[in-house]
Amino acid sequence: MRSFLIFVARHAVMIALSVMFLAPVVFLLLTSFMTSNQTLTSEMWPREWHPENYVTAFTKVPLAKYMMNTVLYATLATGFMLLSSVPAAYGLAKLRWRGRTATMVAIICMMMLPAQVTTVPLYLFWANTGLTGSLWPLILPMLAGDAFSIFLLRQFMVTIPDEYLDAARVDGAGEWRTLLRIVVPMAKPGIAAAAIFQYFYAWNDYYGPLLYTSEREDNWPVSLGLASFRYMHHVEWHLVSAGTMLTMLPVIVLFFFAQKAFVQGVTLTGVKG
Repeated sequence: MRSFLIFVARHAVMIALSVMFLAPVVFLLLTSFMTSNQTLTSEMWPREWHPENYVTAFTKVPLAKYMMNTVLYATLATGFMLLSSVPAAYGLAKLRWRGRTATMVAIICMMMLPAQVTTVPLYLFWANTGLTGSLWPLILPMLAGDAFSIFLLRQFMVTIPDEYLDAARVDGAGEWRTLLRIVVPMAKPGIAAAAIFQYFYAWNDYYGPLLYTSEREDNWPVSLGLASFRYMHHVEWHLVSAGTMLTMLPVIVLFFFAQKAFVQGVTLTGVKG
């Protein structure tokens, strides 16, 4: 008993933070097993357990279709981001060229720019191309890179010793070969962290899909699909909670398997500027 109390005392702050983070998830889980009449009451524990809420949430709306759209959006956006951001970060971290500092300052300024500022011109652009109503206006821009991802990857690549790159160049390797054979394998934790950040952002994105796909339900991701349980006079919170738990499960599993690379990438990024 004494050892248990000592453990609690030493980890009191971590335990308190864990409870704070887990309490909403537990509340959501309990709500997903309630009836519609109980969800808005003060009772926190289900009177009767209704696991069929998960079946109803999956069949009442095309949740599988919404999840496939979300997977498509998150996967392509992450892949395109890495395809463009990794070379850009390498150029900012390891190549010497005029204007590099100014470019880095511009990227940092882009990180501070709210997305709502560019909403109108971007929407008009994609409307003129005929791609509104789909997720492509959210996926294709990733081919031009992402400011936060470039910054994150650049900070990680700065920590890679230049001696490895110089040795490769002496052996006749060009910049692309040096990037692919030397830098990318050594920057895997940073690349994994950037990929997970982008994947989670795309998975949870609501504003972008609402702007571009709201008129075409076939292209909705789960962030919009959960709104299908909201009606004019009421919200079926038990089904919303069940659908939310089903939506959370894939990213929780993904983070569970990738947490080592993610944590390593985050902790090592920015060791030196």
